[in-house]
Amino acid sequence: MGKQRSKILRRNAEALLALYPEKFSEDFEANKKALDELKMFPTKISRNIVAGILSKITVHKEL
Repeated sequence: MGKQRSKILRRNAEALLALYPEKFSEDFEANKKALDELKMFPTKISRNIVAGILSKITVHKEL
């Protein structure tokens, strides 16, 4: 079993991916920079969690 992530952060990640599909990719670092440009997350921890969720979603979407 892995760590549980907040439903709110997962929903935010899915909503961002629906709004800006061209901004996000499999690359975690690129997703972090894209989230920094959007200025939506007040803390570094929440930004990193959402960047990781976005990376995971895009990897699974391409399979």
